[in-house]
Amino acid sequence: MSKGARLALWLLVGGPILVFSLWALFDNARLYVVTMLNGLTLASLYFIVASGFTLVFGLMRNVNLAHGSLYLLGGYVGYVVADKTGWWLLALAAGFAAAAVAGLLIQVLILRRMQGQDLRQTLVTIGLSIVIADVLLWVFTGQVHQMEAPEWLQGPIRGLPLINAYGAFRLSLLGFGLAIGFGLWWLLNKTRVGAMIRAGVDDRGMLAASGVNVNLVFAITFMLGAGLAGFGGVIGAVELSMVPGEDIRLLLASLIVVIVGGMGSVVGAAIGAVILGLAETYGLAYAPTYSVVFTFVILILVLAFRPRGIMGKAA
Repeated sequence: MSKGARLALWLLVGGPILVFSLWALFDNARLYVVTMLNGLTLASLYFIVASGFTLVFGLMRNVNLAHGSLYLLGGYVGYVVADKTGWWLLALAAGFAAAAVAGLLIQVLILRRMQGQDLRQTLVTIGLSIVIADVLLWVFTGQVHQMEAPEWLQGPIRGLPLINAYGAFRLSLLGFGLAIGFGLWWLLNKTRVGAMIRAGVDDRGMLAASGVNVNLVFAITFMLGAGLAGFGGVIGAVELSMVPGEDIRLLLASLIVVIVGGMGSVVGAAIGAVILGLAETYGLAYAPTYSVVFTFVILILVLAFRPRGIMGKAA
């Protein structure tokens, strides 16, 4: 893309956003700032779930469309553990572990036999998603399950400028997202394990010839990606509640985040999550009838001008 075309694109996208922001700030500054915080906290949840999808789909090139069901599984397991023990941190660990074990079974028993067969992976994981979701519906029924935030994150944080108060748990999501994002970036770019993961994706045969157990590396990576979906499910059980259909919503959000941000890029996933979260919340706040349109406009612009995503690498 030439510099002129890039400048025209920035004006096309940034101009309306700047005009809207100035109008919204003068019209109702508090609503604008609260909506921004809502968008960023929602983006943190999307990023936590989509970061696992980035590892599995964007980096390993495994098409796992059961990722949303792993989110639901982690959320329900975390809900049960929190309800029985009252320990929210234990619920986080249990949700992560349940989804990680389920992801390991999917990778070892099924996807490992279909390496490079995208269509078969897609069809099989769609079937798995339906089965897992129906089993969870059978066990937990269609009733809405809402988990309480831990006591130390309940209530609002007061004294904030302009908005006065904001929910402590919602604000904590920003910390969770930043911690997980930095941890994944460090793992993939600064550790020997991350180097092996990237080498295995680029040239599996060469990595195996160097004496590395490629299947073990991929299994651990898949477990981590699935576990992050379950981790996000426990957070979502507090933030959004657990109800049948949330798996599809979070799967679609993860797909959009990966497409917009770029395949296999943790930084791209963070950017995509922020764009999607802000687009959804500002759309619902200022144009609820047409809010879904903004998501598709984003997809159209990215696929038209950056087909590999904002942080995607050229072929």
